[in-house]
Amino acid sequence: MTPSSAAPAFPTFGLQRDAHGRLVLTLADGTVHEAVTPVRAFPIAAPGEGLSLVGQHGHELLWIDRLDRVEPALRALIEDELAAREFVPTITRIEAVSSFTTPSTWTLETDRGPAKLVLKGEEDIRRLGSRSALLIASADGVQFRVPDVAALDRASRRLLERFL
Repeated sequence: MTPSSAAPAFPTFGLQRDAHGRLVLTLADGTVHEAVTPVRAFPIAAPGEGLSLVGQHGHELLWIDRLDRVEPALRALIEDELAAREFVPTITRIEAVSSFTTPSTWTLETDRGPAKLVLKGEEDIRRLGSRSALLIASADGVQFRVPDVAALDRASRRLLERFL
């Protein structure tokens, strides 16, 4: 076994929930931190890369380069906590748009069920890393994601193109 293969792919740590459902982090040196919050460095562009476990006073306690290298049981705890904190529905279909001028109300199908969003202006539609991924901000502050415009049905793409 080479020295590099003996090293863990991620820092050694323990994670569990306390009686109140909050995350408790135990570091390799034995220090325990209560009420830990996972925070993604790049939640939209690279959700599985760069994650920090932050203490209750806002200081980073542990950096995780890649979430997929974390032990499955610990990763499940982190992902559950992230799912409770992050709400970014993915648009699967655009049913209707009230007007092709802004503000307009969009009727949507998302991975979280039916939804409506009010688009204040075209500037609330942002292209992400690749030109085919979008992030759309609703007037009420909810962010909606379109991971790949080309994956939408033809009618949805036509409605969306009127705003791009």
